[in-house]
Amino acid sequence: MYITEPNKGKNREINTSYGRFARYPVTTPVIVKGDDMAEILRKNLRGRVEKEDIIFLSEKSVACAQGRAIPLEDIHPGKLAVTLSHFVHKSPHGIGLSMPETMEVTLRECGRTRILLAAAVSAVGRLFGRNGWFYLAAGKKAAAVDGPCPYTIPPYNRYVVPAPLHPNEECRRLSSTLGCQVAIVDINDLGGKVLGVSSKKMNRKMIVQALRDNPLGQEDEHTPAGILRALKKNCLYEND
Repeated sequence: MYITEPNKGKNREINTSYGRFARYPVTTPVIVKGDDMAEILRKNLRGRVEKEDIIFLSEKSVACAQGRAIPLEDIHPGKLAVTLSHFVHKSPHGIGLSMPETMEVTLRECGRTRILLAAAVSAVGRLFGRNGWFYLAAGKKAAAVDGPCPYTIPPYNRYVVPAPLHPNEECRRLSSTLGCQVAIVDINDLGGKVLGVSSKKMNRKMIVQALRDNPLGQEDEHTPAGILRALKKNCLYEND
C-alpha cells in the first residue's frame, strides 16, 4: 500500500470556507472480512502522517472488514421490500434503495417503522415534485447502504454493504494506533456525510467540504483511505 497521485479527474488540493487542504489517497488490497484496518494503515503510513492530519476511511471498507458485506444470493427480499423499493427515486448515479435487495437490508438495519415512515414522506415529496425525501426521513444508516454496481471492485459488485457498526468507537480504536485523528465517511459523487469521528471536537462540516468532490473515487481505484491535511491553517476542530 502507498500514497498515490490523485485519482483520475480529481485534484490534490481543494479550497473550502475553512481553508485550503490537500488530500492524499491511499491504495490498499481489497478489504475483506477479518482485516484489521489499523494494522494495514499502520504498516504503510508510519512516518508519512503528521500530527494534525486526519485519516479518512470509506464507510464501505470498514463495513467489509467487519464482515458486514452480504452476497446478493443470500438476500431474499420480502413483499414489503419489493413494494417500498418502488418509492425510492432511481438515480443515474447509483442503485441506492430502489433495488429490493438493498431495501431488504435497510429494513433489517433501520426497522420497519422507520422505513415505512420514510416511504410515506417520499410519497408526499413526489406530490410536490421533490426527490430525496425518503433518505432524509430514513436517516444516515439507510443512506449508507451500498448496492451492487458494475464498476465496484469484485467481489463487491455482487454484494450489498450496510453502514459499519459503531463508527465512532472504530475511529477511536484506529486513532490510538495511528497517532492522529480518524474519520469514517460516506462520500460519493452527489455529496457526503461523516459517519464517525475519533474526537467530538472534530469539525464534521469541514471534513465534508474538504472531501466534497470524492477524492477516493467512485470506481475501481483501490483507494478506500486517504490523508486530509490542512495547508494554510489548523481548522480541523469545531472551535478553531
